[in-house]
Order: sequence, then structure tokens, then C-alpha cells
Amino acid sequence: MFENLTNKLETIFSKLKKAPSLNEEQVDTGLREIRLALLEADVAIPVAKEFIEKIRPKASGQEIIRSTSPGQMIVKIVYDELVNFLGEKNQELNFNVVP
Repeated sequence: MFENLTNKLETIFSKLKKAPSLNEEQVDTGLREIRLALLEADVAIPVAKEFIEKIRPKASGQEIIRSTSPGQMIVKIVYDELVNFLGEKNQELNFNVVP
């Protein structure tokens, strides 16, 4: 499941990275493809929607850093949001909990 999601995200990001500049339509298409990849990986619909809605304003209004391409900025935004969404710290799992 994770391998399939990784492959799909890599494909989406490679398309975005190749573009010298991104317009609103390309951003929307990329976000739609990311949402579909998440749904195909069995991510719950509300979670996928919330994730995309957190990315959309950042991707649409983001200033591009000179040393990066617009596609690379999208990758950074998605990465940062994934880290934020999943948690910034590693936490140990407690296997001694009795249900």
C-alpha cells in the first residue's frame, strides 16, 4: 500500500517539477491527483479532504524561493504538511496497553 502511494506521489511530483512555472489549474490538477492517490491508499475521505484543504492555500499563494522551481515548492509544502499532519515528534508505542 505505501509503495503504491509512494509511486503515485513520485509521478505527480515529477510532473509538477518539470513545469517552469505553475498556474492555478496545474496546482488544482496536482492536488486532485494527490487526493485520488490518498483515497486509493485507503485514507479516509474526510482526512484526505482536510489534508488537501490545508495545502491548497499554501500552494496557491506561496512565493517561490529563487533557488527552487514551483514544482519543488509544491513538494516542500506537501512534505511539511505531511509532517505536521502525522506529528513532528517520534513517539514510542505502548504495547502493554490492555484493551
